[in-house]
Amino acid sequence: MRYQRPDWFTKNVFNPMVAAFTHLGLSLWGSRILEVPGRKTGEPRRTPVNLMTFEDRRYLVAPRGHTQWVRNLRVSGSGKLHVGRRTEDFTAVELEDAEKPDLLRTYLRKWKWESGQFFGGVGPDAPEEEIRRIAPDHPVFRIS
Repeated sequence: MRYQRPDWFTKNVFNPMVAAFTHLGLSLWGSRILEVPGRKTGEPRRTPVNLMTFEDRRYLVAPRGHTQWVRNLRVSGSGKLHVGRRTEDFTAVELEDAEKPDLLRTYLRKWKWESGQFFGGVGPDAPEEEIRRIAPDHPVFRIS
C-alpha cells in the first residue's frame, strides 16, 4: 500500500496554515478539517483535507495514499468535517478502484497545483489506462 509521508514544509507550515484558515471559517479551495477517531485509541485525530463535489455527491480523496486518516476512516466508517464553528457529521463508503477514474481526474484538475506530485506524474489529461493504473494507490470515500 502506497503512502507518501508529508515533508517538513507540509507538516510544519502548509498543513497548519490551511488548518488555521479553515478553523477560522475560511475554506481554502474546499478545505475542511477532517476529524476521525483513531483506530487504536479512539481519540479524535484531525487533518486538513479537500472536500470534492462531483455530480452532486461529495468525496474525500487521499492523494498521499493509504494515510493514517484513511486507515482510521476505514475502521470507523464515519467522521466529522469542520469549517470554522460549523461541524458536519458524515458516514463514508470507500469506492472500488473501477469507480475512481473520473473522480481522480476531477481531483487532479482542481488540486494538481497542490498535490499533483503525489500522483506519480499522472495529470488530469492522462490516458484512461494511466488513471486506472494509479487508482489503487489513492483511496476515495463517498461521504453523506
